[in-house]
Amino acid sequence: MSRDARWKALLELLVEQGRLEVEEAAAELGVSAATIRRDFDQLAEQQMLVRTRGGAVVHGVSYELPLRYKTARRASEKQRIAKAVAGLVSPGEAVGLTGGTTTTEVARALAVRADLASGSPALTIVTNALNIANELAVRPQFKIVLTGGVARPSSYELIGPLADGVLSQITMDVAVLGVVAFDVTHGAAAHDEAEAAINRLLCERAERVVVAADSSKLGQRAFAWICATGAVDTLVTDTAVEEETVRRFEETGVRVLAV
Repeated sequence: MSRDARWKALLELLVEQGRLEVEEAAAELGVSAATIRRDFDQLAEQQMLVRTRGGAVVHGVSYELPLRYKTARRASEKQRIAKAVAGLVSPGEAVGLTGGTTTTEVARALAVRADLASGSPALTIVTNALNIANELAVRPQFKIVLTGGVARPSSYELIGPLADGVLSQITMDVAVLGVVAFDVTHGAAAHDEAEAAINRLLCERAERVVVAADSSKLGQRAFAWICATGAVDTLVTDTAVEEETVRRFEETGVRVLAV
C-alpha cells in the first residue's frame, strides 16, 4: 500500500472512530507499527490530526475529511449515482454543481456523454467548486461559470457573500447537490454553514433540484441546513437504501432513483 493510500485510509478511520491506536491501525492496514507511527507524525505536522501517546485523535469535536484525502470509498456507488444524475440533464441546459466527491463524479459523467461532445454550448455549468471548474474548463463545448468567493481548503469550494453577486443574476435548469446528510424531516445539510448558504442559493436559482447521495448519507443530520426536503425534486442514491427510507421520501413528493 502506497503512503498516499495509507494516509487516506488512516484519516477515514480516524473520522469514523475519533481516535486510533498505533497497533490497531497497523493491524487494520497490514503494515508495521513503526510505519503507522511515522504516518501519524507526518500527518500531525500537516495538522491533519493530533498526536497522542500511542495513537492519534481528530482535531476538535466536529471534523470533516478534506476532499483531497477522501478515498474511493463507495466509488462504484458514486459512479453509478453520477451516471444516473448525468442522464437527467438535457443538452443545452444550465446545470449547477456544488462541491464534493459525488458531484465531481457527476461532472466527469457529463464530460464523457457522447451527445454532449459538441454544442454552443452543450451545457452551461455553474459551480462554486474549483476542482470541478478545473476539470471541465478544458471541455470547449461546456460554458463554465464559476461563482466568486473565498476558497475553502477542505473542499475546494468558494464560499462567502461574493458569490451572491453571480448567483443573483442567473437562473439554472437544475442544481445538483452533494450533501453530507439528507433526512426526510430535517432536509439536506452540510458540515459548514457558509458552504450550505451557497448550496441553498444554487437551489433557489434552479428550476429543479437533484440530491446525489449514497445511502450512508440518508436519515442523517448535519450542522448546517441547506434546504427542506420539499425543495428537492429527485434523490439519486444506491441500491442499499432501505425500502422504508424510499417510501418516506416519496411520500414527501421526492422522486427516488436507486441505482
